[in-house]
Amino acid sequence: MDKLRMHSVNKVNEHIEKITTLFPNCKTEVIKGHREDGTPIIEYAIDFDILRQELSDVVVEGPVERYQFTWPEKRKIILAANAPITKTLRPCREESVEFDTTENLYIEGDNLDALKLLQETYLSKVKMIYIDPPYNTGNDFVYEDDFSESVEKYMERSGNYDEEGNRLVKNTETNGRFHTDWLNMIYSRLKLARNLLRDDGVVFISIDDAEQENLKKLCDEVFGAKNFVACLIYDKNRKNDARYFSVGHEYLLVYFKNAQTIYDQGVIFRAPKEGVDEVRIEFERLKKLHGDNWDEVGKGIKELYSSWSNDDDRKPLARFTKVDEKGPYRDDGNISWPGGGGPKYEVLHPVTNKPCKIPDAGWRFPNPKRMKEEIDSGRVVFGPDETTLPRIRRNLFESDSQVMRSVHFSYAQTATVEFNKLFANVRVFDNPKSVDDIKRLIAYITEINDDSIILDFFSGSATTAHATMQLNAEDGGNRRFIMVQLPEETDEKSEAFKAGFKTICEIGKERIRRAAKKIRQENPDAKFDGGFRTLKVDSSNMEDVYYNPTEYQQVKLWTLADNIKPDRTPEDLLFQVMLDLGVLLSSKIEEISIGFKKVFSVADGYLLACFDDNVTDEVVTEIAKRKPYYYVMRDSSLATDSTAINFEQIFATYSPTTIRKVL
Repeated sequence: MDKLRMHSVNKVNEHIEKITTLFPNCKTEVIKGHREDGTPIIEYAIDFDILRQELSDVVVEGPVERYQFTWPEKRKIILAANAPITKTLRPCREESVEFDTTENLYIEGDNLDALKLLQETYLSKVKMIYIDPPYNTGNDFVYEDDFSESVEKYMERSGNYDEEGNRLVKNTETNGRFHTDWLNMIYSRLKLARNLLRDDGVVFISIDDAEQENLKKLCDEVFGAKNFVACLIYDKNRKNDARYFSVGHEYLLVYFKNAQTIYDQGVIFRAPKEGVDEVRIEFERLKKLHGDNWDEVGKGIKELYSSWSNDDDRKPLARFTKVDEKGPYRDDGNISWPGGGGPKYEVLHPVTNKPCKIPDAGWRFPNPKRMKEEIDSGRVVFGPDETTLPRIRRNLFESDSQVMRSVHFSYAQTATVEFNKLFANVRVFDNPKSVDDIKRLIAYITEINDDSIILDFFSGSATTAHATMQLNAEDGGNRRFIMVQLPEETDEKSEAFKAGFKTICEIGKERIRRAAKKIRQENPDAKFDGGFRTLKVDSSNMEDVYYNPTEYQQVKLWTLADNIKPDRTPEDLLFQVMLDLGVLLSSKIEEISIGFKKVFSVADGYLLACFDDNVTDEVVTEIAKRKPYYYVMRDSSLATDSTAINFEQIFATYSPTTIRKVL
């Protein structure tokens, strides 16, 4: 039986294997240290001189100037981001909602650790990432990742709190490392997050002027410049006390994981036009009132348009000023081929039966057959005679979707007011994001029945979770969320602390509970997942001897009755096993009894795990007969030496394909 790693993936080893698949001659061996007996510890590595030569068509003799984006300690960030950690995610049922049935996750802990732990289980499974990281304004806090220390020391510390319990530090503008510290923080997290995206995945990152330029360059490197999609602008507020300009906007950088995949699949994104449903309802009301008196119906529709302000997102619909049995329409569309050079063929006027004037740029439609189809469908409107160019007709109710604009109005005060209502108008969180804004993004790039996973690893007040549930309730979707948030303590003088919320995580989890309740009240017939499994980043369930048995002398081993920490539960062990084997943390978990032993059945028997002692031949046989893909147990679980000897033969008889692992 193989032994489980029980630590996060070593990305360095993974990258070495990928490179050596392409360039076997680049693989070499290096001495990484020595054991107590003096024998060298040898590991595989990449000979970068050979690799550089493999990637160049000229002789590489030394460093050359090239276009690049860099900053102090960047190499250490890459090394530290790839380094494995001996940590785990521990389930917390008492802080969860519908733990046994929900497919949503709330992870409490450092997002760098969380992203490392999710690398194998959620590799290429996330459809959308939205994050709103600290903006580095000189007052915001950033994660204190000390990349200036040695890599060995960092790997030992691996994200732990310092001796004073600090994990966040205020990055003031007087700090000589102002930009460096922020880039160090965000680079490693984005590098790991990219691995989690599906090939058709999309990432959205909110940012302001202070780091927008740097973040764009950094994302070009992490995601690839060819995968850049857009930089959206959100006009959020006005600052009348500004000295020179009222800068009230923020940016939202958008990148594909793999643009070529999007292109190859023919994916296009479209959003419903704002206000179309309202116009449709009013049209039906007016039609019942006035029948086919389209002049009166048209007047009513125009009155609706006039009730909208000029900066209302619905206002562009006011261009559909004409009305008939198909609803509002406009017939001023250009019938010319875009850019010129289009086809020129004869089109007869339906009344005069004479050839119509041909546009200088050619017809919009590629051939006479396609033109006839458009004419027969009523989407081409002719003038009084052949001397007037035909126009394109567009019916509002037939073209009710549109591509999203790059500029949006999203007033911060509105989002704050809506958030405060959830908490009885107590201001427990400053500047929450707009639910509608994030909901619109999720709806824009996900399919209703796609079971898309939405990840936010700077969760804050959990707006992304709220938006996901709200959208699912509205359209019947089955999107799932993963929220990650550091348990940052609230200020003792804050309204949040006075209201009983000691950490940001407590606010986020309570927001999800209250939002789900509110959504159910407003949508009584809707079916959506309003629960979440709370998981907390913690040290490994395993004692140090599990990872470094050679460092323990024989006499010390007698003092270690078990290689598992005494405060850990079987369910703790199960979740670390799921991480190690790549089993989704939202999988269905059942506890079954086999021979009076507790056995966990995960994902309908895909994984069976038993951590009890004194497991007999009969129990092993019953487990093997269930033919799981994986079976995991403790190294000391088997009742007798005889059972240990029979173990492999039992599985060979009943389920030879089952992969057996031990702790």
